[in-house]
Amino acid sequence: MLEKRIIICLDVRDGKTTKGIKFQENIDIGDPVEMAKKYYEEGVDELVFYDITASAENRGIMIEVVRKVAENIFIPFSVGGGIGSIEDMRKVLLAGAEKISVNSQAVKNPHIIKQGARLFGNQCIVLGMDAAKDTTMPSGYRVFINGGRTPTDIDALQWAKEAEDLGAGEIVLNSMDADGTQDGYELTITRMISENVNIPVVASGGAGKPTHLYDVLTKGKADAALIASMTHYGNYSVGDIKKYLHEKELCIRME
Repeated sequence: MLEKRIIICLDVRDGKTTKGIKFQENIDIGDPVEMAKKYYEEGVDELVFYDITASAENRGIMIEVVRKVAENIFIPFSVGGGIGSIEDMRKVLLAGAEKISVNSQAVKNPHIIKQGARLFGNQCIVLGMDAAKDTTMPSGYRVFINGGRTPTDIDALQWAKEAEDLGAGEIVLNSMDADGTQDGYELTITRMISENVNIPVVASGGAGKPTHLYDVLTKGKADAALIASMTHYGNYSVGDIKKYLHEKELCIRME
């Protein structure tokens, strides 16, 4: 049985880790380099770094911050935000990331997934997807871009399947409806996409307590759970979460 993974997300804006609710009202909460080092020492399985305003501001990612984070951790590290070319991908990998997350730029130019997978390997290319409920879409969920600011005419399930066909090795599925609420993951869309693709799906948006992770990793059939608020605000440590999941007999990596 494959181990379920716990992943911590650092949303970064202007060089600071930030957190909002449903993509709005962001507040700065710390230094991403210091926070990454702390979570690594606590035993988190992976880290994700998102430059959340890079696409909307039409600029490249903060490569120096990426480099500093990579120097302080020795676990898989995924980076996203404003990555719109093969050269951007190469810079991020050379700065120390193991995975590249493409979101808005992949919607605008889907072939970047295929090009990246061919050059760097499928395991390197992660599709980041921001989706919200919309009953007019075939699956009931619509894809948004530019940090959740811009709706597209793309159906979430359709896009997940297309990204897999193009060569994405993983999908980070962020529910905009649940993001930052700490009321639990959106299990319906997570299960729907997990059951319809053959690559790992990482659930994102809504984690507030360890039971939420258990639910999404079992009922939602996710391969990994991404968390932010519940550790950023000091409510739980990585150790607390892993202990709970281990006691619930989930297969996870323990120190």
